[in-house]
Amino acid sequence: MKVLTTPRSYGKTDPAVFEMLEKAGVEVVRNTTGGILDKEAMKSLLADCEGIIVGVDPLDAEVIAAAPKLRAIAKYGVGVDNIDLEAAKARDIKVSRTVGANAEAVADYAVTLMLTVARRAAAIDARCRKGDWKKITTRDISGGTLGLLGLGAIGKLVAKRAQGFGMTVLAYDPFWNEEYAAANHIVKAAPEEIYAQADVISLHLPLTEETRGTIGKKEIEMMKPDAILINTARGGLIDEDALLDALEAGRLYGAGIDAFAQEPPEDKRWFALENVVLGSHCAASTEGAARKMGRMATENIIRDLGL
Repeated sequence: MKVLTTPRSYGKTDPAVFEMLEKAGVEVVRNTTGGILDKEAMKSLLADCEGIIVGVDPLDAEVIAAAPKLRAIAKYGVGVDNIDLEAAKARDIKVSRTVGANAEAVADYAVTLMLTVARRAAAIDARCRKGDWKKITTRDISGGTLGLLGLGAIGKLVAKRAQGFGMTVLAYDPFWNEEYAAANHIVKAAPEEIYAQADVISLHLPLTEETRGTIGKKEIEMMKPDAILINTARGGLIDEDALLDALEAGRLYGAGIDAFAQEPPEDKRWFALENVVLGSHCAASTEGAARKMGRMATENIIRDLGL
């Protein structure tokens, strides 16, 4: 029985996951490219596989159709927008996620981006390396207002960290838990209220047809002129052209973007801006998170294949 593993960090810090698969009678097919696989590579490697541990590589209906033996998909992470769930369901292919495994790491990175953008830390570092030691006046986040779109596992942890900076936390989530919010001093707010009031807005939503393009030109125009936008979730949540236009015009103070609709982004304007901090979709890439996700994904695929 063959299982394809595609994430670049899978087993990197915890090689024991490969031993777990082998002891279960699995022949491991590895992604040796060092990058994200495209559809043709996925179809080729999956042809004889009954299972896959997948990162952000494409698993659409076409790829699934090219894998006649596929019985189980273990997502190395939580977002399943790269997986055609309907195609999997039609084939009775089991799909699992590593819920909560990377939440602490992503929350840490979201706050890292908030601070780096607010204090222009990346731009100051770049200038200092060129011999420019002029002081740059930046902005505070302490005592400000944080707006969260999405109050799941990661959103809750970001709220906790922000409150350590004395921030007021506003949040929107379609599945609101009033008891949790009240106990943790989180204020329920509509998205429009968050756009208008928040000094920092952080996205923690899944990418679905309903959430695609959540932040566009209209929403950006509602935001404070010195607002900071953070995205450690999914690239499709933001109209990237509208955000680029706003950043170039100084309509927003800045942005920290770890997830793009296409990675890396094609528009070269991203690389010329000092008021944006770019990420390579690495918010979850810590040794601890990789170990947790690796173990959980491995256990999930072994269970779902009935091994």
